[in-house]
Amino acid sequence: MKTNSRGDSQIRVGITHGDINGIGYEIIIKTFADARILDFCIPVIYGSSKVASYHKKMVAVEDFNFHIIKNISEIAPKKVNLINCIDKELKIDLGTSTPQAGEASYLSLQYAMKDLKEGKIDFLLTAPINKDNIQSKDFKFPGHTEYLAKEVDAKDYLMMLVCDKVRVGVATGHVPLHEVSSVLSTDLILNKIKVMNESLINDFGILKPKIAVLGLNPHAGDNGLLGKEEKEIIRPAIDKALENGMSVFGPYPSDGFFGKADYMKFDGVLAMYHDQGLIPFKTLCFDQGVNFTAGLPIIRTSPDHGTGYDIAGKDIAAPDSFRSALYLGLDILKNRNSLKELKESAMGK
Repeated sequence: MKTNSRGDSQIRVGITHGDINGIGYEIIIKTFADARILDFCIPVIYGSSKVASYHKKMVAVEDFNFHIIKNISEIAPKKVNLINCIDKELKIDLGTSTPQAGEASYLSLQYAMKDLKEGKIDFLLTAPINKDNIQSKDFKFPGHTEYLAKEVDAKDYLMMLVCDKVRVGVATGHVPLHEVSSVLSTDLILNKIKVMNESLINDFGILKPKIAVLGLNPHAGDNGLLGKEEKEIIRPAIDKALENGMSVFGPYPSDGFFGKADYMKFDGVLAMYHDQGLIPFKTLCFDQGVNFTAGLPIIRTSPDHGTGYDIAGKDIAAPDSFRSALYLGLDILKNRNSLKELKESAMGK
């Protein structure tokens, strides 16, 4: 079966190294130290050979080596390929946010995105960045999600947190809490519901998804007593989604919804703001959680944790979330390709 636009079955996973002073390289090394993973994908890391070598010395793994290359044309199967896209000397200061680390994060991301858009890699797996030190005249985004959407000209997208237990989307993403109410609108929520619904079908293979929508205010507004957003903004979006044939329910008070494990009854949950969705998600799935950007023509996953400055260089970072992000990317690629083949077959191609 063809699994990419190049017409072959070798899945190439592009990996950005994230913040060089964090745990990015450690979780990369620990993941691919299990050589069995190389049987079903070819990892391509965009980074620095010198930085990679520095971090490798701090991780207790045996028989692990990077295959250093200049560009994607030199990749080799059964090896952990590393494109040396940063030639200049980089000062490593473990556990510290530095401008140089931010610049290195962006360079890695820039190189990987170029290859991804040209079809030279099949999906993108991003190691954690520092959202502050990466800011520059070329990168003025709250995080990966917004940058990637701009790069592929996607207007409707959704940050989704995924694990076996629950899939949570965030309507307003990286927005300060005091601005959430003014940012919310019926059209915005409806668009996020549509993106989640289509992603659950196309990326997760769920034919008729059930989606729960959370309220904004305590007790979901208590019929307007504690806020009118549920009646005036959120409920109308749910009604429009139902008119469009989607199975959408709510708005639910978030505390009781998660407290009673009602999330188990749904295929996806749309939260109104960042912490409303991420606090329960990380409580449930911290070691296995994955950040997935839904609604993009490309596939991007990431571990659901930060740079880990406090444990950088101590060889105690767990690779579980990064490994889950790798597996999820592979599953989504498989699901998208299967759906594409079904459509082509139905059209007689």
